[in-house]
Amino acid sequence: MALYNLQNKQLKYINESPFKLEREIQNICEENMPILLNCRFVRSEFAIDNFRLDSLAFDETVSAFVIIEYKRDKNFSVIDQGYAYLSLMLNHKSDFILEYNEIIGKNLKRSDVDWSQSKVVFVSPSFTSYQKEAISFKDLPIELWEIKKYSNNTVSFTQVVTKNSVESIQTISKADKTLEAVNKEIKVYTEDELIQFANESIQELYEKIKRMILNIADDITTKPTKLYMAFIRRSNFCDIEIQKNQLKVWINIQKGKLDDSKKITRDVSEVGHHGNGDYEMNISDDNDIEYLISLVRQGYNLNI
Repeated sequence: MALYNLQNKQLKYINESPFKLEREIQNICEENMPILLNCRFVRSEFAIDNFRLDSLAFDETVSAFVIIEYKRDKNFSVIDQGYAYLSLMLNHKSDFILEYNEIIGKNLKRSDVDWSQSKVVFVSPSFTSYQKEAISFKDLPIELWEIKKYSNNTVSFTQVVTKNSVESIQTISKADKTLEAVNKEIKVYTEDELIQFANESIQELYEKIKRMILNIADDITTKPTKLYMAFIRRSNFCDIEIQKNQLKVWINIQKGKLDDSKKITRDVSEVGHHGNGDYEMNISDDNDIEYLISLVRQGYNLNI
């Protein structure tokens, strides 16, 4: 992607400024973990057995650990290394819990962690076509992110997404004991799985609301989780649980900050609930759909 600076109506090319050290990439990511990966940074250089994990993070939206590795070279297999780290984590859950509790100062229990939504993230200035092709599975718990730095101190951070990923990693996991063991415990959820139990009218309603939310702005991404579909700007600003006869929508705004003139949302700030935010709304038809989107837009605007 070419970048230009507009000066006096003339475009001037902005040169890429390559990272000299892998540690530069690591420092940027660890200092900006919530913005870049929507995770809470736990610690750097986490050593366990004969492995040393570059960064350990925790995704509080799904209560799962995230392992981040930084690369400047291209001679590595994302599948082999990623699954080796996931296997390490699943075999040493107590060590991960202990590390989190000591660093963060909380009393996290093994039962508090959704191990099934753990993942490995590789961050590099670029990946080979082979590495990009290797992640073309719809349910792979591995992500690739490309980071680039430019001469004007601009940084780009972009996820590598393979189109038309329809094959499951399960099709090849039986040939590898490590892959098979990890895939029995770790699950990457898809949108199709979330909507399959809803009736046809609710599925249509969800698709309509989804399109309207995505039309709010171009920087919105979606992420299927075990219990809901997350709509993300820098972090979740709206979550939708797709039930059989209705949609349950959570708007990620703190109590007292949502302008809800119709009073159709419910305060769930003191109630346990799946999604993020203090406001919840159930919807089963499109009567209030425009008003719902106006509330969701407030969540988007506050997510800065």
